[in-house]
Amino acid sequence: MEERHVGRSGLRVSRLGLGTMTWGQDTGPGEAAAQLRAFREAGGTLLDTADVYGDGDAERIIGHLLREEADRDELVIATKSAIRPDGRYDGSRRHLIGALDASLDRLGVEHVDVWHLHVPDPSTPVEETLSALDEAVMSGRTRYVGMAGHTGWQIAKAATWQKAWPGRAPIVAVQEEYSLLSRDVERELVPATVDAGAALLPWSPLGRGVLTGKYRTGIPAGSRAASDRFGEFVRPYLDEECARIVESVVTAAEGLGASPAAVALSWVRDRPGVAAPIVGARTAAQLAQALASEELTLPHEIRSALDDVSDVTAAHP
Repeated sequence: MEERHVGRSGLRVSRLGLGTMTWGQDTGPGEAAAQLRAFREAGGTLLDTADVYGDGDAERIIGHLLREEADRDELVIATKSAIRPDGRYDGSRRHLIGALDASLDRLGVEHVDVWHLHVPDPSTPVEETLSALDEAVMSGRTRYVGMAGHTGWQIAKAATWQKAWPGRAPIVAVQEEYSLLSRDVERELVPATVDAGAALLPWSPLGRGVLTGKYRTGIPAGSRAASDRFGEFVRPYLDEECARIVESVVTAAEGLGASPAAVALSWVRDRPGVAAPIVGARTAAQLAQALASEELTLPHEIRSALDDVSDVTAAHP
């Protein structure tokens, strides 16, 4: 698998990341191990998690796999903090540093490679929140820092603050939803991220699973849309407009002899500012479809057609 730099930093990652949001919930330790093996065999390096995934169980599973299955030095481990167990957002220095220490303990490592602020906390001064990032880097708990779930202006403000004084940790990565079904980020968030010198790590690049085409004739039993936990998460992308985009992806896939998942991933992977889409799969078989995107580069004509059919409505500014 090809590698890319994360923004203007020297950090390099595989151009496809493995997400772990379902680990410890819908994905058990055995299936997680199978996914990680397949990902590593394909040359994948970026492993993404968060302290709230599975109430910490995703990080615990990763910690076990690092002891039993994988070489820690061959992986780029990213995690996120800022959401308390009760669901409240907490960007205080006290919570963030404590949460990172707890993540390191669950992962069984001395440091992570990228630590993201998971969400903004409007009740905490941003300079206090960002000071926690500086401490984490200076203390060796993380090598790089990033942001997730923030707006374009929040990213620009944080990146500018970090650049304003020598020794502060620069923002090198931004996580946000981005796919053919979710292109609103192109208005402000993507330009702000690129201008800040950071890389975009899109989550849900398959439109919450809808771009695989599996919902074209209904909701399959056992799918995320059929589950109590993720049903509401998927449902917004089951309308007529999204169905039209999915049909275009399927048509392109048939013409290229590829899967719809590979086409959708290739599209977002090669968008400006993107370093590595993060794919979450319930099974190793689903992950294999995503990994096949590494062999696919969309022809200009097909990319342009997908651009047109999924184009976002013009908005101010």
